[in-house]
Amino acid sequence: MRNELLLTNARIVLKDEVIVGSIRIQDGVICDIDHGLSSAIGVEDMEGDYLIPGLIELHTDNLEKHFTPRPKVRWPSIPAVLAHDAQLAAAGITTVFDAVALGDVKDGSARIQYVNDMIEAITMAQEERATRSEHFIHLRCELAYEKVVDLFNPFRDHYLLRLVSVMDHSPGQRQFVNIDKYREYYQGKYGLNDQEIEEFIDSQKKASQRYSQKNRQQIVDQCREMDIALASHDDATAEHINEAVQYGMCIAEFPTTHEAAQEAKRNGLNVLMGAPNLVRGHSHSGNVSARELAENGLLDVVSSDYFPTSLLQAAFTLHRETDSFTLPEAISTVTSKPAQSVRLTDRGEIAVGMRGDVVRVHEYHRFPLVKEVWRQGRRIY
Repeated sequence: MRNELLLTNARIVLKDEVIVGSIRIQDGVICDIDHGLSSAIGVEDMEGDYLIPGLIELHTDNLEKHFTPRPKVRWPSIPAVLAHDAQLAAAGITTVFDAVALGDVKDGSARIQYVNDMIEAITMAQEERATRSEHFIHLRCELAYEKVVDLFNPFRDHYLLRLVSVMDHSPGQRQFVNIDKYREYYQGKYGLNDQEIEEFIDSQKKASQRYSQKNRQQIVDQCREMDIALASHDDATAEHINEAVQYGMCIAEFPTTHEAAQEAKRNGLNVLMGAPNLVRGHSHSGNVSARELAENGLLDVVSSDYFPTSLLQAAFTLHRETDSFTLPEAISTVTSKPAQSVRLTDRGEIAVGMRGDVVRVHEYHRFPLVKEVWRQGRRIY
């Protein structure tokens, strides 16, 4: 007997339009989309709520907060992954690329200590079907960290690894062109006094000069050999984008300037921006506004970054508070476009033959509220 799900009386967000109708999912795949209502036995009434594709998240470090919920507090690995996973499902995210950092700006940090535990726990939970959402791995490589290539090598063949981004968070460039912002951020994060922060800034600049380019080349070469999708990070200039193009990257994550986003778009890179930036209307680091890029046709993909529920809210914000996006176009930034960016061809759209990953969204005081979520036709929230 087939596993079947039938949903009706929904405002279904398709690729180019919104229809009122019904969909049928059989054995995890969308097999029928109809205008109008259904009275079939077992049909579920969506009461006029939206039905959208399951959200696809390419870059979230939300898992870190579950591994270390407070400073110096280490939570057990599997419960941490499952708590993170439940939060994603409740946000309507059915496919996630867990961003695991390799290296850090400070040696001995929790990020460095817990890399193996994070990847092992993600892998175990995924293999044993304990997760609600489907998880892949996104390795974020901190290039100024001397041993980042050594951290990368054991995972280059991991079957869940689908995306690698290369980062350089040293002061005076990319995300932190404004050194005062860098000083403010890291002085607060690590509790450094004025002398200590100046020494920290100096050491980070030297590490970048010494290691970044060499590490970038080695990691990029390995990814191209393994055919792993590549992303640049915090591009600020046309030169940064041109470098990314030369290295065969397909995504420009969080460009910090209009110039960089424009150059990325011109060269065919998918411009990814943060949902918190879009919802709030500005960057917490003082960089370019995601709304500004959207209004100028320079936004392709949205990522929740550090706050999972911001992803759906960002899509509705795009539609309601900019003049550039219809609702289907806004929803595509968190569904079909991220899927296409990393060559996932079986999801991201409500269409016959695609996976039955769908989310019921209710408008609550003009905010999108996730009411139900199905992954391959199976309820996960």
